[in-house]
Amino acid sequence: MKTLSTFALSAALAVAACSGSSPSEAAPGDTAALDASGAQPAAPLADAPFTVEEVASFDEPWAMTFLPGGKQALVTEKAGKLKLWRADGPILDVAGAPAVAYGGQGGFGDVILAPDFAATGTVYLSWVEAGGSDTFGAVVGRAKLVQGAAPRLEGLDIIWKQDPKVPGRGHFSHRLAFSPDGQYLFIASGERQKFDPAQDMTKNLGKLIRLKPDGSVPADNPFAEKGGVTAQIWSLGHRNLLGLAFDGTGKLWQQEMGPRGGDEVNLVERGGNYGYPVVSNGDHYDGKDIPDHPTRPEFNAPKLWWNPSISPAGLAWYGGTLYPGWQNSLLMGALSGEGLIRMAIDGEALHKSDRWDFGERIREVEVNEDGSVWLLTDGKDGRLVKLVPKDG
Repeated sequence: MKTLSTFALSAALAVAACSGSSPSEAAPGDTAALDASGAQPAAPLADAPFTVEEVASFDEPWAMTFLPGGKQALVTEKAGKLKLWRADGPILDVAGAPAVAYGGQGGFGDVILAPDFAATGTVYLSWVEAGGSDTFGAVVGRAKLVQGAAPRLEGLDIIWKQDPKVPGRGHFSHRLAFSPDGQYLFIASGERQKFDPAQDMTKNLGKLIRLKPDGSVPADNPFAEKGGVTAQIWSLGHRNLLGLAFDGTGKLWQQEMGPRGGDEVNLVERGGNYGYPVVSNGDHYDGKDIPDHPTRPEFNAPKLWWNPSISPAGLAWYGGTLYPGWQNSLLMGALSGEGLIRMAIDGEALHKSDRWDFGERIREVEVNEDGSVWLLTDGKDGRLVKLVPKDG
């Protein structure tokens, strides 16, 4: 397991304890030791530069996306319901949502708007479906959202599936993101707790997928000439990818759960191999060692990693000014870490800038049009909350 010297780690923890409660960005020099380690202590929520305002409650919410204007949002509930939250009215059920295979980590997944949503009303959704012989896999579909007093989805059409479907109900990932130019849809496809598929180019498990909005394969994908599911692959060697975000310069970042320890945030490169399960800064759950990333420099190494695990979920780029010092940051929820993590972007580097202890699992992070940050907490009593900047 990759470690720092006792002195360096102690110094890093001391710096983090101070910087974690400050609303300003930590200087790169201040976080160098911390960034190179798996450590990041959490600051009390009372010290954060915001207060937490509860807005609504949901049953196992998993993802959300704001509609234009910022006064409405679509929220997926894991068991299969699609909800329309409205700032000025009651929450409505959206009819026409797909039937999902609910259980374990499976069920309803992500929801995002098409780049041309204002003109077409098209939304993209991910969920888990059952196959034969007790197998399961994630799928992605698109439909038209018809708004009004009785909102509904029309013309739901599946455009992508995990291949192959396999037994088990873990590591579906199925996060979605459009490129800033609106030309490409990126799909996170987990390795389904099967390890080896992450390196198997004949399967689209453990990969980041890049498609056109209609589900077809772009001719310039790195492995397009190989055809089949291999042609879909943009990057490989991933485990359980639960967050995708483009920053203000168009770089794509993703975070994923490592095994026991080794949660990581990566800068995605075309055709890049991120090493799982050959390398990881964590270990197998049975205690067996996995070689650390530095032992195999031919694989893409994470920009940041955490050990003990924080179980990342949800990732958003922040480019606003409501929260001093946050401009050009990544914001990431933590499940087992029960909080919110901020990372300052420095070109192609990241710095561990803030971590706040919410005392509850954070499933999703979204930024509204006005620059405000909103979170979904996890579980049966999940809440939609808004982070309200403190005065001064």
